[in-house]
Amino acid sequence: MSDKPFCDFVYEAIVDIEDVQSLGQSPTGQRFIVNILGGEFNGPLLQGKVLPGGADRQLLRPDGIKELDALYEIQTDDGAFITVHNQVIIDMHSSHQRYARSVVKFLAPTGKYEWLNRRVFVGDLESQQPTRNAVKIRVFQVN
Repeated sequence: MSDKPFCDFVYEAIVDIEDVQSLGQSPTGQRFIVNILGGEFNGPLLQGKVLPGGADRQLLRPDGIKELDALYEIQTDDGAFITVHNQVIIDMHSSHQRYARSVVKFLAPTGKYEWLNRRVFVGDLESQQPTRNAVKIRVFQVN
């Protein structure tokens, strides 16, 4: 068995968002969209800004679970553009605290950041309201 930890910290992002907009009811639940306005991210191996223009599509299921499906781009401080696809499950009715965990996938260009295409990543999500209309996302690489 390896002494390496199960996960390594990759970065923390603060993502500024618009207010939630309802898209109406569907057979599987209430639909919403949240537009991404920008932000920043910092970590030991990459840092930079979150680009505006992405969106987080949300589904509030009949059982009270919220599914988020966010797709957006980040730009590293050295100019690389990376697409982020973050799929989140939020359980507001967890016994002790809000449960918000995700699977994060990257599409990075060939070169310095292509390692992002070759690993599994997980994350957590925390609202920054009421101080800022944003979410904090922490991303970890599964070893």
